[in-house]
Amino acid sequence: MTNDFYHQGLAKAKQKDYAGAIAEFTRAIEVDPYFANALYQRGLAYYDSGEILLAVSDYTAALKLNPESVEAYYYRALARLALKNLPGAIADADQAIRFDRSYAKAYHLRGVVYRKLGRIQDAIANFKLAADLYLQQKDKENCRLCLEKIQQLQPKPTPAVVHQPATSTTPIISPQEYFTQLLEKAEKGDTRQALEDLNWALQVDPQDAQAYCCRGMVHYKQGNYRQAIADFNQALQLNFQDAIVYRNRGRTRSQLGDHQGAIADFNQALQLQPEDALLYIARGNVYRAMGNYLGAVTDYTQALQINPDDPQAYYNRGLAYAHMEEMQRAIADYQQAASIFCEKSDWVNYEQVLENLKKIQPPSIESKQSKYNLLRQRLLRLVGGYWEIAQRLLDQTKRYYPGMSEEWYIEKVIDDLERDRGR
Repeated sequence: MTNDFYHQGLAKAKQKDYAGAIAEFTRAIEVDPYFANALYQRGLAYYDSGEILLAVSDYTAALKLNPESVEAYYYRALARLALKNLPGAIADADQAIRFDRSYAKAYHLRGVVYRKLGRIQDAIANFKLAADLYLQQKDKENCRLCLEKIQQLQPKPTPAVVHQPATSTTPIISPQEYFTQLLEKAEKGDTRQALEDLNWALQVDPQDAQAYCCRGMVHYKQGNYRQAIADFNQALQLNFQDAIVYRNRGRTRSQLGDHQGAIADFNQALQLQPEDALLYIARGNVYRAMGNYLGAVTDYTQALQINPDDPQAYYNRGLAYAHMEEMQRAIADYQQAASIFCEKSDWVNYEQVLENLKKIQPPSIESKQSKYNLLRQRLLRLVGGYWEIAQRLLDQTKRYYPGMSEEWYIEKVIDDLERDRGR
């Protein structure tokens, strides 16, 4: 009987007989007061008949029975918007997105509410996300509507970065997160898909400076350096004055052999972000490529003043010192870099540093202390970076072979481990 009333109500609602639908849904609810779908459908019928407050009441009752109903949150948001309860509409749209992050209508609605609140950049960001989801869902009409709204709202020129004020405890997708996800996708090797997504973002908004910057970074990853520079230039023309643009354009110009241009870009980036150690390392690398080893050493030293535990800065400074034939300083930097790489279990870079160290420090001139340190690092690597394991093996070896030097014990443990592993 309950289902009969319910299905009759659906049929009458489809015929736009909202009064008849409400009567049927009410009968279904009288038989089963916990019939959440009947409450939700009666709310829709109340809304369509203009009884907005009654609609909100039914959506709320349905949500008490089914608190994860995306549709109930969305339509209650729509009803609250009609009642001019804008904070309530935002809260309900947030909840709908929380339970379904691909629910395009909720982003669309949130864009409408933000527009009414005067938060234009937030409205644009939500319309962009809705348009992208509508496109994925092959809903071209709603996608077109979102694009039109973006075009109406888009100022000239567009502010470079969209800031999302924290108005809700519910995590939501922001444009910054969107671009970060695309760059992560490119870093994992899927540069083609990242590039397609960025082309789509620029089709949605040709004035999106951040999208140009991100696309330039993907082009750089692909080795398309001229296209990368074109995108970085476009981002700067759209007034995206951010250190990341100059830093990445500098890296790209360096790859093309334009060392002076790269230096100029790194100088601009450092004016915007003077405490960025990576910028000093990048500029130092260009100085080193130009043969300006003193300038390189100065920059690597500055980077280490900002971040004293950066192994790459020690390694690169060691390379510069080696070119200047200041071998003791080069050796000290290589050893420091090797120690940090070892502690981080970064064995690829660790091996590279050791290879360079061997080239400038033949065994015949190694100091006893440096040889001992290298043996400890080698043993540490063999035990996966856990010195307590190494210490147990050393103690065991000392019990079997008392009276030997510390260096002998380390070499013995290393030999035993490598023999056991078939090296």
